[in-house]
Amino acid sequence: MGAAYRDRRTAGAALADRLWAYAGRPEAVVLGLVRGGVPVAAEVATRLGIPLDVLVVRKLGVPWAPEVAFGALGPHGVRVLNDDIADRLEPQQIAEVTRKEEAERSRREERYRAGRPPLDLAGRVTVIVDDGLATGATARAAVVVARRLGAERIVLAAPVGSADACAGLASVADEVVCPVCANEFGAVSRYYHDFHQVTDDEVGTILARTGSGDRASEP
Repeated sequence: MGAAYRDRRTAGAALADRLWAYAGRPEAVVLGLVRGGVPVAAEVATRLGIPLDVLVVRKLGVPWAPEVAFGALGPHGVRVLNDDIADRLEPQQIAEVTRKEEAERSRREERYRAGRPPLDLAGRVTVIVDDGLATGATARAAVVVARRLGAERIVLAAPVGSADACAGLASVADEVVCPVCANEFGAVSRYYHDFHQVTDDEVGTILARTGSGDRASEP
């Protein structure tokens, strides 16, 4: 199939159309998964008129094929493993990748949350947004984190995803919204004309422009 979206912004616009039930709701917040999910989430938040913040979750990739996730890490010590893949790895391999990715996750957490209080999702309707769902490991970790932070309802939203990932996430999130859900999925990048690597500076610019975090972090 051809690319479904021109770029992450147009994907966010299409996703917002599927999330209109949450427009303007004072208890709702959009969380973009760093980094690729942030431009998508920013468009969703803007169109729905609800605040944007970020959630730093880091994929754990197979050493010889980093694009294949065997799990993911999130704040507060959350680690989610995809047992079908993780069981094929040696404990030392898992430990080494985990150590490396936790260091990077901590670096990003410090950068993106600098000067802002930690997320407080108690009583919030939390819309978690990524740019695509391949294995769903990162999104699953994000759902676990949001639950621990007290989210009342969790909506997992992505413009594209594999059928297996969407089905698996439906068992942990309250709602999964994915306009393009494919049985033969491949890579997320095939669904975008422009799928450039999102930089720290780009995320910082989006957060500064949207003034995110003010309402999402309120107690």
